[in-house]
Amino acid sequence: MEPKYKRVLLKLSGEALAGDGHVGIDYDNTVLSICRSIKECVDLGVEVAIVVGGGNFWRGRSSGSMDRTRADHMGMLATVINALALCDALESMGVDVRVQTAIAMTSVAEPYIRNRAVRHLEKGRVVIFGCGVGSPFFSTDTASSLRAAEINADIILKATLVDGVYDKDPHKYDDAVRYEELSFSEMLAKDLAVMDLTAATMCKDNHIPVMVFSLEDPHNIVRAVCGEDVGTIVKEA
Repeated sequence: MEPKYKRVLLKLSGEALAGDGHVGIDYDNTVLSICRSIKECVDLGVEVAIVVGGGNFWRGRSSGSMDRTRADHMGMLATVINALALCDALESMGVDVRVQTAIAMTSVAEPYIRNRAVRHLEKGRVVIFGCGVGSPFFSTDTASSLRAAEINADIILKATLVDGVYDKDPHKYDDAVRYEELSFSEMLAKDLAVMDLTAATMCKDNHIPVMVFSLEDPHNIVRAVCGEDVGTIVKEA
């Protein structure tokens, strides 16, 4: 297989690491399976950065009456748990990895420094970004678009629970139609739930395409890197 992209940012939801349990981390099956595909991308010579969510442990926006800022900080800490799990799995396969966090916690990870992250990528290391953007009120989708712009990624690979972008929820409607290609302007105009408005606008303004695909088969990560039609590509016309 021949990669289409040289440097990618892979966005993984926290839920994707939970497997069938839907909560916590399914390390032996789900995490290792995802990381085997990431390793395959690295072996193809692709530079891989990862932003991971924390929804398998905590969702700030679902915290009820809790102070939103504190709830979001708790969510950021959840992303670090997931980042360390991915790091451990990749290292067990012989992949060189660095975890960088937007909130300083130097006992367990490097602080996020853009130039250092780029240098790690150039040396063939996988870089995992934790803590989102380091500020409340911003999603990990926004963190993905920001980090992708900062490291000059060729594309964001957004691994989800569905195989692309649909005109309506395919889990609820049998007649839902999947888009093969979509512009950010169309996505925003049709209010399609691909990513939040801030993240989508940042991708649009910085001309960063997004490939939305299903992680049900983790090998789709490799297929997406190689430019195969595994989901919906969102880009500005």
